[in-house]
Amino acid sequence: MSTVQQRYKDMFMKPPKFSEALQPQYDLIQGWSDMITMWSEAQTVITLRMLGMAGLWSVAKSENQRMLAEKLPAITEAMIAASLAGLQGQTPGQIAQATLRPIRRRTRQNSRRLTRRGPRIPGH
Repeated sequence: MSTVQQRYKDMFMKPPKFSEALQPQYDLIQGWSDMITMWSEAQTVITLRMLGMAGLWSVAKSENQRMLAEKLPAITEAMIAASLAGLQGQTPGQIAQATLRPIRRRTRQNSRRLTRRGPRIPGH
């Protein structure tokens, strides 16, 4: 392989590496991306649960109790994750990501579970 080919490969074929100076900014951007995705999934879950309460979406009978019971464990797990990330000396963006991870996992699970159930069609 010629030197020109090697330079081309190095410049365009390798994934970009973030320097240590840019890593905190990248972490913050990734944290914002995770937060926006979590908000979107949460809105989907809220909408589907409200449709379920109105009888327009097929939900389990235990859904109302479930939505109340899942809050405290999720928040507790997020607080512990944030504390551990802070104690490990992670950047603010990494702490935000660690905090969102348990909440996002639950919103993603809820969104998938509820969207699979589908609309409730009266008479069928």
